Amino acid sequence: MSPQAQGHLAMLVFSALVAGSFSLGSLVANQIAPEALTAVRFLIASVVIGVTALMTTGLPRNAAQAPWRYLVLGGLFAAYFVLMFHGLKTAPPVSAAAVFTLTPVMSAMAGWVLLRQITTPRMALALTVGAVGALWVIFRADWQAFTAFQIGGGEIIYFWGCIAHAIYTPMVRKLNRGEPAVVFSFGTMVAGCILLTLYGWSDIRATDWVNLPLIVWVGLLYLSIFATAVSFVLVQFATLRLPSAKVMAYTYLTPSWVILWEIGLGQQPPPLLVVVGAILTVVALVLLLKTEEQRRTTNPVPE
Repeated sequence: MSPQAQGHLAMLVFSALVAGSFSLGSLVANQIAPEALTAVRFLIASVVIGVTALMTTGLPRNAAQAPWRYLVLGGLFAAYFVLMFHGLKTAPPVSAAAVFTLTPVMSAMAGWVLLRQITTPRMALALTVGAVGALWVIFRADWQAFTAFQIGGGEIIYFWGCIAHAIYTPMVRKLNRGEPAVVFSFGTMVAGCILLTLYGWSDIRATDWVNLPLIVWVGLLYLSIFATAVSFVLVQFATLRLPSAKVMAYTYLTPSWVILWEIGLGQQPPPLLVVVGAILTVVALVLLLKTEEQRRTTNPVPE
């Protein structure tokens, strides 16, 4: 399997795992402070990734060079998660997932600014189709809400988090100095945990950890292991093999995955017109994958 194919497979799994964080996150967002939840989430994920690194590549000393890199990346990712859970207090999971699908457009812009990565006309078309599908879901297929720009406060809060995520993606490639994905992820996660602990210490102390509902612990373990540790390594693995815009393009699958998660958890599926928007985001992904296939056929040199 080529490096590009490995990157695509990693992001396919990533999109399914991340989708679960919207459905489960909405169930726990109002039962614990986002800062406390995210700090513990990063702590658990740091342990999981650290053990994985020790069992595989090890933790070489040269990975500790320029530790400021991990603080930058950890700060961006921590900001994304904290703002995500603040947004999920009021935003429906499918709508929040649609906001997430706007990140490829922002990531393409950040990729050009930081890495001078070029967005081709076909890729721009795909990003536009995906953005239209995302807006369709965000405004719940309500044209009047769109023309009046009636968007929920939760979606706006989460949008700022997505900006942090979009910047984070090209920054991984810019700041990586050859460290394996799992090692780089460990450093970033530890730095994020430290920053979150300092920032949210009052919320951490005020949380009644012993008497938290079971669903909070179930959600916390899923978020820590699958939606953070595993997905974190997957996105860094893919970022080192694919352009930033294509890495984030897999977020277009998130609304569709979230709809399946919601149905699986016994929630009411969204109206059919809203599902149309999710379908448009899948079309955008297909367009991007066709771009990738054509470029590999006409230009065998890896990107």
